[in-house]
Amino acid sequence: MREIAIIVILTIGNFSKKINAQIVTDRPDQTESSSTIPKGSLQLESGLLIGYEGENQERTRQLLLPTNLFRYGIANWMELRILNQFELLKLGENRFEGISDLELGTKIQIVKGEDKCTEVAFLTHLIIPTGTDGLTSEKFGSSNKLSISHTINEKVGLGYNLGYNYFGEEKGDFTYSIALGIGINSEVGIYVEPYGEIANMEELLANFDTGFTYLANENLQFDFSFGTGINWTMNYMSIGCSWLIEKK
Repeated sequence: MREIAIIVILTIGNFSKKINAQIVTDRPDQTESSSTIPKGSLQLESGLLIGYEGENQERTRQLLLPTNLFRYGIANWMELRILNQFELLKLGENRFEGISDLELGTKIQIVKGEDKCTEVAFLTHLIIPTGTDGLTSEKFGSSNKLSISHTINEKVGLGYNLGYNYFGEEKGDFTYSIALGIGINSEVGIYVEPYGEIANMEELLANFDTGFTYLANENLQFDFSFGTGINWTMNYMSIGCSWLIEKK
């Protein structure tokens, strides 16, 4: 509780940045945005994440540096996505480091929000078992999400995702997230977000995170976020940036 209180005091979001900025990103929160990037543009979203799960000898520590999501607009309603990251993982006394499995995917915008208060998009990623031993799932998998967002007014927005992840065995995981974003001014946005999953369609793992974004210019954004488990032991902290390279 002390850790949570400190972070809440320090953090004044993902969805709010859409209200005040040109750049729209899929970080730092867990809710993927329902917008695609402009045709012919490239967007890099990268960061550092430190986290752990479990307690005592069962504790898992994780360091991701960097996490890299590349997004390329092939149409104004569709983008290609590549996700890869360097990972350091400690499972008890065991330590693994290297590259995580490569993810290739797309985001397709079903309802575009130019004159509408609601946007809808579908995201899907193919998980390819290309990672380092100890970090790879060794099987093909997929992650899928339906992303919906609502603009409430000029400063407030609501976004939510429903999804299903399958990692090549067992039943897979149902995922959810709900992000409320508030634009403080033209540069700073904050968000709060409950999210979680039903692991293997059996066990609910509920979480909460919060964070802020800072828009340095219309194509460059920095972010900070913190998350914690509600009904299980999990904490993470992340910082990052997103850069949009527009087609001239």
